[in-house]
Amino acid sequence: QVQLVESGGGLVQAGGSLRLSCAASGRTFRSYSMAWFRQAPGKERKFVAALTWSGSSIHYGDSAKGRFTISRDYAKNTVYLQMNSLKPEDTAVYYCAAREGFVSRDPEYDYWGQGTQVTVSS
Repeated sequence: QVQLVESGGGLVQAGGSLRLSCAASGRTFRSYSMAWFRQAPGKERKFVAALTWSGSSIHYGDSAKGRFTISRDYAKNTVYLQMNSLKPEDTAVYYCAAREGFVSRDPEYDYWGQGTQVTVSS
């Protein structure tokens, strides 16, 4: 059974940085795509970033371009989201997701983590 466990969220001031981690277990993820989505209160879940496990394809949502970096560590079966220059509008619950095959910018993923709260104060 696939498990995704996020960590690294917290409270940070505007302009600061956080690194989110998503530890994946339960199978070999070689053919999987991994993504980060976020959801603010009262809003729909939005695409942040994604990559294929091979790293051959990386995608960013408009809000993430130039500030966030998605990466993965094969040995640790972990995906990261490095977030720099954070803004109050980045405040949301951030979710890790996995699906077999190509990256999707829609929340069409088979597996989801429980989410980690990121709060950016002004």
